[in-house]
Order: sequence, then structure tokens, then C-alpha cells
Amino acid sequence: MFKKKNTVRKLFGPYSPIIKTDNLFFLSGQIPVNATTGIIPQGVNEQTTLILENIYILLKKNKLKLKNIVKITIFTTKMDKLNEINLSYKKFFKKNNIRYPARSCIGVSQLPKNVAIEIEAVASLSVE
Repeated sequence: MFKKKNTVRKLFGPYSPIIKTDNLFFLSGQIPVNATTGIIPQGVNEQTTLILENIYILLKKNKLKLKNIVKITIFTTKMDKLNEINLSYKKFFKKNNIRYPARSCIGVSQLPKNVAIEIEAVASLSVE
């Protein structure tokens, strides 16, 4: 049975931000929109960090922690900025003292709201 969970920001389409099934939580792709102001930062570093912070908030609202993340998928229109994305990604996980989850990074031609990056995640209740 699927259960719909809380949202971080206003949705930009017909989807659920997070769905639970058994012990897995599937987080829809998050784009870098500040939930309070609606502002999208310009730089890929800032966009990456904001998305990861929004994912953290979404997990927290569903009684999960960052350590519950088992898989991340990054979609970006800026593969040439992958080093910058990786620096922000590393900094975020190291700051929170969390091991890196499995990850894929996919280059795409366009993303909603013309952002440079979108990140989706899968979290598990049974993380070792």
C-alpha cells in the first residue's frame, strides 16, 4: 500500500513528493526552490546544496534521517560543472557525518523551471 507524505514546497506538477512502500521511501526529483521565498539560486553549488537541504527537510518530516538514504540520482544540464556539484555534494554529506549513498548522475538537456540540477532519492528504514 502506498502512503502519501508531507511536502517541502509547492508542487510544480501532478506528483507526490514522497511515497512509502514497505520499508522504502521514494522521493520525487527535487529542484532548487527555496520553500519560503520561492527563489532559485543561480550557481550550481548553491542549487545542489539547497536541494540536499530540502531533501533533508522532507526526510525529517517523515521521521527519517540522512543515513536512511540508500540511492541518489542527479539530473543535470551542466555536466561540465560536475566537479562543482561533487564538491557541494561531498561537503553536505561530510558536514552531516553521513556515508555517501549509491549514486547515478545523468546529463539532460532541460529541467523544470530551467534549473541546472534535480535530485531524487530512495530511503530505507532498514539501513546498516
